[in-house]
Amino acid sequence: MSEPLPRRVVVTGLGAVSSLGIGAEAVAQALRAGRSGIGPIEQFDSAGFERTLAGEVRGFRPEEHLRRIDPRRWGRSAQFAAAAARLAVADSAMDPERLAGSRAGSSFGTTNGESAVLGRLAEQWVEDGLAALDPAAVAQADAGRIAAAANAELGLTGEAQTLGTACAASNYAIGYGYDQVRSGAADIMLCGGADASNRATHAGFHRLGALAEDVPRPFDAHRDGIVTAEGGVALLLEPLEAARERGARIYAEVLGYGMTCDARHMTNPDAASIAECVRRAHRNAGVKPHEVDYVCAHGTGTPANDRTEVAALREVFGDRLPPVSSIKSMLGHTMGAAAGFGALVSCVAIRSGFLPPSATVREVDPELGADLDCVPVTARTERPRVVQNHGFAFGGNNAITVFGEVSP
Repeated sequence: MSEPLPRRVVVTGLGAVSSLGIGAEAVAQALRAGRSGIGPIEQFDSAGFERTLAGEVRGFRPEEHLRRIDPRRWGRSAQFAAAAARLAVADSAMDPERLAGSRAGSSFGTTNGESAVLGRLAEQWVEDGLAALDPAAVAQADAGRIAAAANAELGLTGEAQTLGTACAASNYAIGYGYDQVRSGAADIMLCGGADASNRATHAGFHRLGALAEDVPRPFDAHRDGIVTAEGGVALLLEPLEAARERGARIYAEVLGYGMTCDARHMTNPDAASIAECVRRAHRNAGVKPHEVDYVCAHGTGTPANDRTEVAALREVFGDRLPPVSSIKSMLGHTMGAAAGFGALVSCVAIRSGFLPPSATVREVDPELGADLDCVPVTARTERPRVVQNHGFAFGGNNAITVFGEVSP
């Protein structure tokens, strides 16, 4: 008896909580318009920092989005994940009761877990010792509760997997969810990432000298760093056949993914390892370099990342680089959610027909090559058929997902 063929996996729901708005449509419209979500820090006391901008989610009221869980029992990152997952389900038009009764789970990536909660606990410890720790905050601190919040909010009984591979984590989570659905281990997976702004992360990048003076300017000749940001994002993955049977709107097919971990340096990316990650993603997705129509770049806006990322692409694509742009120019760097937002815009680009801009570019860095098309300043009307989405992290953790237009 032959083994069943792997199932084709599609994205039928998108959810987002971001500095650009709540919901996938709001985020997509803002990215198309080149609007910035960056402003003065409000989530923590920024006194003493030279750089005081962040991409924060303003006016987020979790009780407006969450139906099952009590927001007071969950940290901000978990609230973002649960809200994004709920929004993705609504966007998919799937019956929530049917979902809860299915073989369904979640996988979410994160960089910081619930670092804002841990920061408050640390302050309590320093001031008054162990006895002063707030039990409710202690219960919120476990990073594993990020995916658990999505499961609890939606009544899912499958896996709740939280992956802590930093700024590549959402792509790890999407790759994991893709494998689960493709193999038949699960029928539906909610995948994405979540991170909340916190003082410790901002301070860490500040000490590294990696924060931009004003806004991030990926691929610009005078780029000088990132802007920290927060948010949550979720994609609903299900088999193509099931999506067609229920008449679902299909954004894109998950074609495959690739991963490498070079561990050559704690912070500096490695071009050879990233190039190998691209090759692995192409092999896994069954695509050739010339078939890729757009690259949603990691594009942090640091001199090292953009130079290395473009060099890796040239190693794989040669003289024919597809358009390469960075949505971090508008969102800021949402850490563990970053690649998830890249995946969201990849799906919307395929479905709606546009390339998001590197909105803050003033002068494209000539050292990156005169032929680099970073979609500067303004979004472009164009319908990519295959999109490559990048996520790179400290320690050499690289993950790339590939999405495509659904073929017959």
